[in-house]
Amino acid sequence: MSKQSELATNNQKFIPVIDLQAFRSGDRSQRQAVVDRVYQACHEIGFLYIKNPGISTNLIQQLFLHSQQFFNLSSEAKARIAWLDETHNSGYVGIERERLDPSLPGDLKEALNLNLNSLTQNLEFSAEFCNCVLDFWKACVQVTDTVLQSFALALQLPEDFFIANHHEQAHTLRLLHYPPLQQPPKRGQVRAGEHSDYGSITLLFQDDIGGLEIQTKDGVWIAASAIPETIIINTGDLMQRWTNHVFCSTKHRVAIPLDERVRRSRYSIAFFCHPNDDTEVTCLPGCCTDRVAIYPSISAKDYLISRLQATY
Repeated sequence: MSKQSELATNNQKFIPVIDLQAFRSGDRSQRQAVVDRVYQACHEIGFLYIKNPGISTNLIQQLFLHSQQFFNLSSEAKARIAWLDETHNSGYVGIERERLDPSLPGDLKEALNLNLNSLTQNLEFSAEFCNCVLDFWKACVQVTDTVLQSFALALQLPEDFFIANHHEQAHTLRLLHYPPLQQPPKRGQVRAGEHSDYGSITLLFQDDIGGLEIQTKDGVWIAASAIPETIIINTGDLMQRWTNHVFCSTKHRVAIPLDERVRRSRYSIAFFCHPNDDTEVTCLPGCCTDRVAIYPSISAKDYLISRLQATY
């Protein structure tokens, strides 16, 4: 069977759509129903669509517009705020500089990594841009806090367990642009190589160009296309370590379209939710009662730096 015939098109068969409003304002049974579905999604596939996330469509559209304007700047202008090192993990990342799959050529994308420090200290950004990003950041934190509450309840932990370990907001907001292809890619080259995310959870906002694919447990790649008025959430490596693989961090990639979409730009926005830098990520007691811990303890900061060093 060819790779393309293996690629499923009915992504909702594997990736559930969960209404977050039922968890926010529902009664006890409705909240528990959401918690049960979240547990199942994170345990079986590591991805889910969130309906009613609580972020206004207008704010999302505004940030996509700012993203397009940024990537339309000259190479010289973008290079003035280039990504420099793993410790700060902020700034512009040029096309092919990053290799999410180290065995393949550089990814056919460019990105802008932002954190709270870079927003307040970088004079290259306009006040309008910074205000939009900060509003978006706050909205994403509200979503991640709600999702982390559901995670804690699903794992029979105090409801604020994960929130207390993320309150310093050591997150990264990433604007992404996948340019149209002007020439054939190098052998094995894709828009974003096969990888898993590094932190706790990721919020992903994407346009309708498509290309995101995730790998099921049996090795089949399935499409994770945009569904209107939803965002994608996936669990990352540190959540997988914390839960001793009760929650899985699933491999995913962005493939090159095989039709006319290859001549169009693709844009997405990722909010990488990361624990406080000094958080010791160690197997949760309830996740190693019937099996030994798979991983040793590691600080969230050390893990992130080690992964970034391998990526760049």
